[in-house]
Amino acid sequence: MTLTSVKWTLDDYHRMIAAGILDDRRVELLKGEIVEMAMEGEPHAYGSSEAGEYLADLIGDRAKVRQSHPITLPNDSEPEPDIAVVQRLGREYRSHHPYPENIFWLIEYAESSLAKDLEVKSKIYAEVGIPEYWVVNLKELQLVVFREPQNGEYTSKTIYTSGTIQPIAFPDLIIAIDAILNA
Repeated sequence: MTLTSVKWTLDDYHRMIAAGILDDRRVELLKGEIVEMAMEGEPHAYGSSEAGEYLADLIGDRAKVRQSHPITLPNDSEPEPDIAVVQRLGREYRSHHPYPENIFWLIEYAESSLAKDLEVKSKIYAEVGIPEYWVVNLKELQLVVFREPQNGEYTSKTIYTSGTIQPIAFPDLIIAIDAILNA
């Protein structure tokens, strides 16, 4: 017997949300599959919250820093990255979540979800052309930076433990790695 799993579209997912079917469930849509999200431990919650505030102060009016809100991707995915640095579109976000063309870069904080964030999500984000994706490895206190999406993969992967980094979207912006790692 062959088992066939059902793939959900973005429309299906949005109808389930509107109908309340997914209430009280921490889930996200990844490549047509509804996936449970790991619970946030204290280091995750603290780190992403502090980094979000730091980035919002640093970036100012140049972009919007969204924390733990969905983004909508054309590969039947609607993940909820810990931090999304996106274009300031104001009220336009009342009718849709940010699309790939609205996203400067994404950040995930990961401990129990590390494998998913490094492997599954990196491919999902590269596939739709997100130019930059950062994963904060809370186990090792490392910042893993993915850049240069090509053919569904990032061709550049760099690991930082200290120093500074300049995001592709804002090359004049100098970000302290320690502030992102909250070391």
